[in-house]
Amino acid sequence: METPQHTNHLINETSPYLRQHAHNPVDWYPWGSEALERARREGKPIHLSIGYSACHWCHVMAHESFEDEATAQLLNQSFINIKVDREERPDIDRIYQFAQQLLTQRGGGWPLTMFLTHDDQRPFFGGTYFPKQARYGMPAFADLLRRVAQFYGTHPQEMRQQNEALVSALASLNNPPPADAALLDDAPLKACRGQLASGFDPRYGGFGAAPKFPHPQALERLLRDWRASASGAEPGLQALQMASLTLRRMGEGGICDQLGGGFCRYSVDEQWMIPHFEKMLYDNAALLAVYANPALATADPFFSQVALETAGWTLREMQSPQGGFYSSLDADSEGHEGAFYVWDREEVRQALSAEEYAVFAPRFGLDLPANFEGRWHLRVVLPLEQIAAAVERTPQQVEALLGTARARLFALRARRVRPGRDEKLLTSWNALMIRGLAIAARALTSPELEEAAARALDFVRRTLWRDGRLLATCKDGRAHLNAYLDDYAFLADAVLQLQQVRFRAEELELGRQLLEVLLAHFEDREAGGFYFTSDDHEKLIIRSKTFADDATPSGNGIAAATLLRFGHLLGEPRYLAAAERTLRAAWPALQKYPLSHVSLLTALEELLRPPQIVILRGEPQALGAWQRELARSYAPRQLVLAIPATATDLPPALAEKAPRGTAVAYVCQGSSCSAPLETLAALQESLRDGSPSS
Repeated sequence: METPQHTNHLINETSPYLRQHAHNPVDWYPWGSEALERARREGKPIHLSIGYSACHWCHVMAHESFEDEATAQLLNQSFINIKVDREERPDIDRIYQFAQQLLTQRGGGWPLTMFLTHDDQRPFFGGTYFPKQARYGMPAFADLLRRVAQFYGTHPQEMRQQNEALVSALASLNNPPPADAALLDDAPLKACRGQLASGFDPRYGGFGAAPKFPHPQALERLLRDWRASASGAEPGLQALQMASLTLRRMGEGGICDQLGGGFCRYSVDEQWMIPHFEKMLYDNAALLAVYANPALATADPFFSQVALETAGWTLREMQSPQGGFYSSLDADSEGHEGAFYVWDREEVRQALSAEEYAVFAPRFGLDLPANFEGRWHLRVVLPLEQIAAAVERTPQQVEALLGTARARLFALRARRVRPGRDEKLLTSWNALMIRGLAIAARALTSPELEEAAARALDFVRRTLWRDGRLLATCKDGRAHLNAYLDDYAFLADAVLQLQQVRFRAEELELGRQLLEVLLAHFEDREAGGFYFTSDDHEKLIIRSKTFADDATPSGNGIAAATLLRFGHLLGEPRYLAAAERTLRAAWPALQKYPLSHVSLLTALEELLRPPQIVILRGEPQALGAWQRELARSYAPRQLVLAIPATATDLPPALAEKAPRGTAVAYVCQGSSCSAPLETLAALQESLRDGSPSS
């Protein structure tokens, strides 16, 4: 193996993204004291580059500029160069994404390119991708570097004034609290529903124009809206229709891997046909849950099939031998985006029998013009019934032929060079997948998915939970970095979801401890809500607190909803009060931008109308039968725990719900609980009689 010509300070990092740059001629450092102290000592500005492993344009910029000797010489002469993996350091990424948007009045993205002062890391100029040669209306990266270095040396006073204004603007993002007397009502829920309806694409599903993102939180919101109204005089069928159509079009589209399962990041077109080909763990975690739920709500087998294929991809390609889940798959393979997934028509024809090709080609668009750079990316074009009529077979026969054809092509595709896999294991993203697997395991009655969720939680507890605190990331057995709000909030939520599949007192206690850390180290006790970093985190230019969802749910939203559920379950008023303080702190944003705060809307909904908690106690066999019966209904505002009679070390609020006979149920809402219900029929009647299980 050829010895690399260059090796920089990234060589010992855990992030595969950083290690991809370890042999650049750029003298890269990871974010840390060594780089920051060198910048202070030498008085050089910091060139901060933030990206992630599955980012296509990050790879483009790396190849064009960071692997180029001349560009590297400019960077090394005039700057201290710091590389950051946004997935390991979302705290840094959040701050400088906001700063870039304030400086340029443009949207952010990756790669993020920022230039910071040498002594206090305040940003004074930035952008995203810059090409090697001037194009796309952007300057050549080398020319930009020369201008930035010159400006830094000749305009110090002007730059400092701008920095003060920028840091002040960043601080203002931590919104002041509204008056404690503010009335919290359901107006933002209704406004969000209206915004979703106005932005809905009635032909292809989804919201807005291309590029189209899946927006699983919005789809979950629509399903909850429908269920909340389902027993009323005017059930919200429009909400169900918007969610169902979107899920069907995505599941049939090219954004969904029609051979191997799993979803790509987004679609570049309005039809969900051609994706940006990277596959992210967090997208698939959320979509796994959001497909499993309508499988219950509508009994349509299409949704359960997509959910199971998404879970199948996750377990086959993303679960580590230790049980945790890797982060992502690249968009590129052999240097070309989508190369692993697309097909030549003749390649498919030769791989299949004539009977298989006769149904496969019209089903997946091979009889139409090529749709991706002269090749074909598979998406569902025609329904089974139409193909069956054309080839004079039954739909069942067509489905069987498609099954064997897909298996042949999947095996053939497996011989190709695979996209790169980012094998770091992030606590927050693992928590999202544990949640998704738990919801799917319950909805689809799948012991395999239950076991996968349990293994992943065991991995997190064993590897990333140290001395009562979480670590954010792990690779090759090395766990490190102080965890963030999302790590704690997402994991507490995942723990609670898993308890609905099978109960473990020690896991419930872990969830309680996670929430205690949130209250002790993350809460803004004066203004309400939670900071993204803990009070003992590395000091950055600002300690951010945000309420809006982005690619993942809002940590504040998940924290508030989980605190409410644990608060009612454990009878803990501190949790309920912290959740309400969070909603009050976010109230102006919820009123003004409800669609940007869907996770907080779920917490608001459950603050206004507490969830229904069903505690089952008794013998395992009887409990299992009752639990399976309740799991057959889509009831997102219902929490069901089946606790064996022999369970010990229960918190007082659960211990007092004592077993009686073979099985017994206690139904609680808010601070009120029913008398013991000793038959399944009595429990079902209680849930039907006006109980808020929707």
